[in-house]
Amino acid sequence: MKLKYGYYHLVAILTVSIWGLTFISTKILIQHGLTPQEIFFYRFLIAYIGIWFISPRRLFTHRWKDEFWLMAGGIFGGSLYFFTENTALEITQASNVSFIICTAPLLTTILSLLFYKNEKATKGLIGGSLLALVGVGLVVFNGSVVLKISPVGDLLTLLAALSWAFYSLIIKKMAGCYPTVFITRKIFFYGMLTILPAFCIHPLRSDFSMLLQSTVLLNLLFLAILASLVCFVLWNVVLKQLGTVRASNYIYLNPLVTMVASALILQEHITLIALAGAACILLGVYLAEKK
Repeated sequence: MKLKYGYYHLVAILTVSIWGLTFISTKILIQHGLTPQEIFFYRFLIAYIGIWFISPRRLFTHRWKDEFWLMAGGIFGGSLYFFTENTALEITQASNVSFIICTAPLLTTILSLLFYKNEKATKGLIGGSLLALVGVGLVVFNGSVVLKISPVGDLLTLLAALSWAFYSLIIKKMAGCYPTVFITRKIFFYGMLTILPAFCIHPLRSDFSMLLQSTVLLNLLFLAILASLVCFVLWNVVLKQLGTVRASNYIYLNPLVTMVASALILQEHITLIALAGAACILLGVYLAEKK
């Protein structure tokens, strides 16, 4: 049994590690002219087409109430989350967004304790979560004492973090009712459907030639196939097996992976403060996950 759950912890680490690389791919795609909304739409569209090859052919859930919950999952874990986060990046500092978005595990814990009586918050979980959040702050702000407050941008980021927390609870609710790949497929569909109104403000461009550029195509496939199709399925399984609170704590590793990847790929410098933050994150996650 311990070996089984150890496997799911490793899957959670692998999934979050891949998500930590998505920042770099998204940045490259934006540099090549794609808007955040276009990146999200193409990412989920490719993932949706791909998941049909492994998903049950059922079109709808058994009950319309369940269909509503999965539509909510597509909004909270898809369109609303990515739209608020990407819009915030255009308004406030990236460091603010990176830090505030990592409050998602803390918000998930609070919501889980409110809605699910079987979720328990131990001293180790609370202390580890707070220590990991401090570590995230050290990694993201890198010792900078200048914190520029942008009420609209920071509020949008907090909304994105809260949105992901609600998504985690929805998946927990639906996980025992339907196959994971079916749930994930519905999430992709409703995510794409509910992002369409955003194109009324920023229309989807009809020039698809840029999508065939090797750099753009490879990064889109990475985001769609690996970071979306594979990782969303794995993450939904992890949420089911480990619970929303324990699984969500691994999100603290996200900026740590981004920091290492940025140093290796973008040649960005890692400072002693960032290393201290990395140590806090690792220790915090360990304490939070330790029973």
